[in-house]
Amino acid sequence: MKERAYAKINLCLDVVGQREDGYHELKMIMVPIDFYDMLEMRPAKTTTLSLNRYFLPINEKNTVIKAVRVLRERYGFPQEFECVLTKHIPTQAGLAGGSADAAAAIRILNRMLNLKMSRADIIDCAKQVGADVPFCCLNQPALVEGIGDIITPFECHPDFSLLLVKPRMGISTKVAFENMDPAKTVHPDCEAMRRAPIADDYPGILKALGNSLEEVSLRMVDEIRIVKQKMKELGFDGVLMSGSGSTVFGITRDPSLCSSAGETMKQQGYFVRMTKML
Repeated sequence: MKERAYAKINLCLDVVGQREDGYHELKMIMVPIDFYDMLEMRPAKTTTLSLNRYFLPINEKNTVIKAVRVLRERYGFPQEFECVLTKHIPTQAGLAGGSADAAAAIRILNRMLNLKMSRADIIDCAKQVGADVPFCCLNQPALVEGIGDIITPFECHPDFSLLLVKPRMGISTKVAFENMDPAKTVHPDCEAMRRAPIADDYPGILKALGNSLEEVSLRMVDEIRIVKQKMKELGFDGVLMSGSGSTVFGITRDPSLCSSAGETMKQQGYFVRMTKML
């Protein structure tokens, strides 16, 4: 059985504060985008994982294997699986590639084994794998709160194109959070961002773009700043770093700009992908 593992971007990300358990309280507007890895799982004698990126783990550290373990512990199924993962989403990019892969595994197992998981079951299992996995399981534009486990989907059909540009260096989410101070960072208005796409308010979307983690990531990888400035000069209406970075996305209602700007950025050695919201 095959499943697409869709990436995401954060149109708005607010680090509200740090909890006593060390986790950060978040408020985010997350949207799935038409850019994905592909996961195939089929019955086997033992559970294995193969993939097309030699530098990624194929053991318990991989989110796909972790997702299988979490569901096995929950539901006690004896079946083993051969997992084949074709990666397209870059790592340390702020696009939730690993989370998307885990979410795809959860969706496959739910259907393949007829687990009849409720939405609450899916979220409870998913958050044991990673903070972005619950959202990636649902694949809907949503207000995401807490540690990523409180998800309020909403309907929207915004009319814009996206260009993803990733600097050569990536950003560790863990390191980004360790180096930011919620009391000293910007706190964008996620409620305003939720209202804007629902109303198809393009100027409102552009005005509400914001990311509490952007400044700390800019200090860690100055190339993010260079990419942002170049994309603004190329004519994008809005430019923001996604998640903890290092991917920057540009928003425009002119698809031809994505094409021409993409070629320009690709010639400078960056990872580039033209896409849109699902």
